[in-house]
Amino acid sequence: MTTTRASQPPLVSRALLLRFVSIVASSIGFYLPLAAVPMYAAAHGSPSAGGLANGALLVATVGGELATPRFVARVGYRWALAVGLVLLGAPALVLVGTASFPAILAVNVLRGVGFAITVTAGGALTAQLIPDSRRGEGLALVGLVGGVPSLVALPFGAWAAAHWGFGPVFALSAAAPLLAVATVPGLPGRMLDTRTHHGVGGSLRQGALMRPATVFAASAAAAGVVVTYLPLALAHHAAWVAPAALLAQPAAATTGRWIAGRLGDRGGQVRLLVPGLALSILGVVAMAATGSVLLVIAGATTFGTGFGVLQNASLSLMYARVPTEGFSAVSAIWNAGYDLGMAVGAAGVAMLVGAVGFSWAFVVTALVMVPALLVARRETENEPGQSVAAEADMSAVAAASTV
Repeated sequence: MTTTRASQPPLVSRALLLRFVSIVASSIGFYLPLAAVPMYAAAHGSPSAGGLANGALLVATVGGELATPRFVARVGYRWALAVGLVLLGAPALVLVGTASFPAILAVNVLRGVGFAITVTAGGALTAQLIPDSRRGEGLALVGLVGGVPSLVALPFGAWAAAHWGFGPVFALSAAAPLLAVATVPGLPGRMLDTRTHHGVGGSLRQGALMRPATVFAASAAAAGVVVTYLPLALAHHAAWVAPAALLAQPAAATTGRWIAGRLGDRGGQVRLLVPGLALSILGVVAMAATGSVLLVIAGATTFGTGFGVLQNASLSLMYARVPTEGFSAVSAIWNAGYDLGMAVGAAGVAMLVGAVGFSWAFVVTALVMVPALLVARRETENEPGQSVAAEADMSAVAAASTV
């Protein structure tokens, strides 16, 4: 790049700072009650209700993500984000007064739709608030802003439910998104021409979008396997091993996103797909050595780094390939691929674990990811001058992940 850092536009604006408030609030509103709801259902005699309710939450989230672009085209980003925050927060107050299964189910469906709107419409709006030349770095910063609260909120919700009771947890889960609604009027309302709205259906037929989305979905599926089965695979180790591995993975993912943001803005996002997915595969293979604490934690760190690189690179690349009117569709496809990938990974390995054990299940997961590596390689080769750069970035990302 010939542009110096001093001549680049500022990364953070007043509008983006306001958007950070709703990002943090939606993370808290979604993750704080995520573990508490199953605990609440079990405490009132319905052990299976919480699992079914969280399943409904995820299904509603994916459905809401795919429907949001059309909603945004009708009402604009500001109204869509406000509606999403209200739907994410307000229904949680219902659980303060009732623990019936229909109520829990309905609340989680509404919260899932609300969260879908906030991440899809909010994500597209956020991308437009970041300068094009620094979009990778900006999305990495956004990932950090939303990721840290989610890491804290999930375990804190379970702890607070056990020590303070469920009422305060549900009240806080409602308060955070509802208070964030006050920041929405300060955001742009319509930043797109609704006459040229790009729908999800048309975008799903665009190979330029679906190829990076598929590469990321492969890593997301592996993430679903890791978070679901790694703690079970490490049950024979000391109690600290599984939490350490599960902490290393998202921490490394945050670092990976930041690395990808800096490298991608300077040399192109597409060249990061191969190293990101290769690191993900290597990490899963290392975690297959469930008897070795060192290899498992190193594998979780390596996988997390690759996953974070793919998060940022795939999303930045998809945004770069559409006009601003297509940002909502990109956000919808990427988020749905993330959620569906994790769900498919967790569900798909369920029977495999029982048949071949945890170690071989991780090996098979890594093998299933290899075709996506070929897609990433082809995508890189289609970009002039990127093939050699991808090889160099493999070493750069791997070295940075060990720092």
